[in-house]
Amino acid sequence: MITPAPSLDYSIETKNLNLWYGDFQALKDVSIRIRRGEISALIGPSGCGKTTLLRCFNRINERYGYVRTAGEIRILGQNLYSPDVSLIELRKGVGMVFQRPNPLPISVYENVVFGLRIHSGGRLRKSDLDEAVEKALTEVSLWEELKDRLGRRATTLQLDQQQKLCIARLLPLKPDIILMDEPCSALDSEATLGIEELMLSLAGRYTILIVTHNMAQARRVSRECALMLLGEVVEHGGTDDLFLTPKDSRTADYIEGRYG
Repeated sequence: MITPAPSLDYSIETKNLNLWYGDFQALKDVSIRIRRGEISALIGPSGCGKTTLLRCFNRINERYGYVRTAGEIRILGQNLYSPDVSLIELRKGVGMVFQRPNPLPISVYENVVFGLRIHSGGRLRKSDLDEAVEKALTEVSLWEELKDRLGRRATTLQLDQQQKLCIARLLPLKPDIILMDEPCSALDSEATLGIEELMLSLAGRYTILIVTHNMAQARRVSRECALMLLGEVVEHGGTDDLFLTPKDSRTADYIEGRYG
């Protein structure tokens, strides 16, 4: 089980992390630390390893039998590959939001309480579930919109509402970390702004790590940013520093559109 340690400055730490898909090496000696309670972004061209790295942190990559990893990952100070780490508890504490909203084809209400029902073994009272739904939807600014439509099928919502609902679905489980894999790629500019405002409102209470192809988005929402190229972390630091005064010439080339 992953147990938060209040004294930790970093939610995620890797040391010399390598990953292979069969014979192809997708991550190469990645060492990175993600600050607790802040929004950090991973940027880089398609195929550079951003999503692969993100999926290491809740061990989703292991669903594929041909994936092999080496190196160290620590979540909240604990070795992710320790024998006493439960995958169920890990994915409860490290939630994930995907590129395209993926609400379950059931009601809004049942989407929010889905994880709670599983992890509580059905022991929660209806009043507890009602309270969890209201709190989660309020946190993602959906309560006023949906409080009279909780029985509506979630897949009929607008895309931005679906994505907010997917985030709300994580919150009753009280995650410490929320991983976001290009959460705005399917949204228009107005909906993207809404998701970005939501991320900023959640920062501090949750550690958020976002993969984004949109460098402007990384600048708007993240406190720290890391550039990945060809499976390596080229540079990692404060977002303003990385964009305005990069230390690596490859970072400057990528930011200014000269890479490749």
